Amino acid sequence: MKRKILAVLAAGAAACAATLPAAAINSYNSSPAPERTEVGAFMALWDNTGDGVPDRFDWVCSGTMIDDDTYLTAAHCTDDWPAGTRFYVSLEQDVQSLLDQAAAAGLTPAQTAADFVADGHAVEGDPHQDPAYPGNSADSHDIGVIDFADRATTPADVWDFTPATLPTAGQLDALGSRALDAASWLVVGYGTQEAVRGPGGHTHPGGGVRLKAPEDFNALNKTWVRLSMIAPQGNGGACYGDSGGPNFVTLNGQLVLAATTITGDAPCYATNVVYRLDTVSARTFLAPYVALP
Repeated sequence: MKRKILAVLAAGAAACAATLPAAAINSYNSSPAPERTEVGAFMALWDNTGDGVPDRFDWVCSGTMIDDDTYLTAAHCTDDWPAGTRFYVSLEQDVQSLLDQAAAAGLTPAQTAADFVADGHAVEGDPHQDPAYPGNSADSHDIGVIDFADRATTPADVWDFTPATLPTAGQLDALGSRALDAASWLVVGYGTQEAVRGPGGHTHPGGGVRLKAPEDFNALNKTWVRLSMIAPQGNGGACYGDSGGPNFVTLNGQLVLAATTITGDAPCYATNVVYRLDTVSARTFLAPYVALP
């Protein structure tokens, strides 16, 4: 149930190089999301060639601040990195333009990461993931955080944001499929666009900019929600680079972070499969990091 099984891994060039799965917001029916200041890009500085020198600094996934010092993402975003990898979160609207500026100035990846921190474009944190990951198809335990509790600087020291509201225990089950189908759903992330056909096959352009798109409810499973992102129905959806990012649902006028993007169809046209945050397993993992409703 991970993007890794989809064969093509892309969060721009970054996720391909890191061999990490990461899902993205489609270009159709999407729009910029400057108001979603709690949603940020998961960035990493790593050694891609094995020579001991960091040679990549890039965005690779998405995620959400759920309190002042806890950033929620997916375990497959925090998992299986080379030794010495350093992790960052940026709540900037356009991360890719900042990376492009650094590249144009001739900065090395390590210099770029240092400048991002010094200029208030990123904050370094510590990754943690559910120890039961990767689990199985019933419950992948695909949930992780970047924690800033032991860091001198937290995202709240750099940016103004209101942390996302998490669901209560079993809230989606209590509402049921009919109410969830009637509710409005919204996906947010920094990922790439849907597949574009070209001479060399499908590519997934774009990414690195915070976008949002509406989705429709399809089905509620034990630990998953399945959401439609079919364009003719007015929907957008997630693609590569959006993994770990939020899927909000409006309940009684309140925007609730119901689930995180994990996987979907390879060309990013039809279905977003998202990990529920109201389940026992998700709440058990999150309890040491955040006060749960």
